[in-house]
Amino acid sequence: MILLAVDWALVLEKLIFIAVIITISLVVALYMTFGERKVAAWIQDRIGPNRAGPLGLLQPLADGVKMFFKEEIIPTSSNKVLFILGPSLAMITAMLTSAVIPWGDKAELFGRTITLQIADVNIGILYVFGVVSLGVYGIMIGSWASNNKFSLMGGLRAASQIISYELAMGLSLIALLMITGSLSLGEMVKQQQEGWWNFFLQPLGFFIFLVCAFAECNRTPFDLAEAENELIGGYHSEYSSLKLGFYLFAEYINMFISSAVMATLYFGGYDILPFYDETAWGLSANLMALLGAAALFVKILVFIFIFMWVRWTIPRFRYDQLMNLGWKKLIPLALFNMLVTAAVILFLKK
Repeated sequence: MILLAVDWALVLEKLIFIAVIITISLVVALYMTFGERKVAAWIQDRIGPNRAGPLGLLQPLADGVKMFFKEEIIPTSSNKVLFILGPSLAMITAMLTSAVIPWGDKAELFGRTITLQIADVNIGILYVFGVVSLGVYGIMIGSWASNNKFSLMGGLRAASQIISYELAMGLSLIALLMITGSLSLGEMVKQQQEGWWNFFLQPLGFFIFLVCAFAECNRTPFDLAEAENELIGGYHSEYSSLKLGFYLFAEYINMFISSAVMATLYFGGYDILPFYDETAWGLSANLMALLGAAALFVKILVFIFIFMWVRWTIPRFRYDQLMNLGWKKLIPLALFNMLVTAAVILFLKK
């Protein structure tokens, strides 16, 4: 009997890296709630949370403890298995997307070359789309299992919204794939290191992708699925305590991962500066990997700020405006961008 040879060091390395990424995602999501309240206060000329801990920095922990100790209520008329499955699925799918994102360049530790990417699959962007499309099932299952008409209406809105905007998002990426010739996120970053960042080649594609990312994350002005003035609390009306926390956390983790995907696809990922070869600095591989990861996180923070800025600046759309924007504006724009990109590539090759 022949046993498969397993590189246990590689398995351990990946498990540790997965734990690190999950921990970072949760901590970032935790403090994004604090950041959002501070950004809202700044825009509205208020102070924001400043009571719990120095400068209010312990506020997210206080909110977490409060939510943890709230009463767990499962409606008697709900489907109890699906009621619990909904928020769990939303949280799991939010975390899974991070597997294919390159968080930095290669590092040298304990005589091993460590890749700061959980899985560099050659269909990375398709994997992202596949996992993101599963996220709507968490919302749909939770809303249907609640046996509440307002919740179900929120779930239906979320499903139709995500399907509508995923079409435009996919079409905007086709133009990018024509330029890069690869579905691997790692390969896309390497190409941007050697040449131009994709934002300069695909500005319209990036704008379409950004708008669709807002819709995919259910963020204002696209938060019709939880419009409190129409649907009480939308799809999570019946939820409380940790299950509600899972839904809210999933939204913030989705924002974090969406920001990482946009930074990777259009802004060079862990590439520090555009049009510049950082290897000329002569720094060690580990220091370059650290600087690259820091550069990626700065880009992510900029996108997170944009998410928050827009929320507290633009009012919520009506539902017909939301659908009109998706089907009548963004999809034609994405098709136009795709055709122009194809024509330019064909002309340049000739």
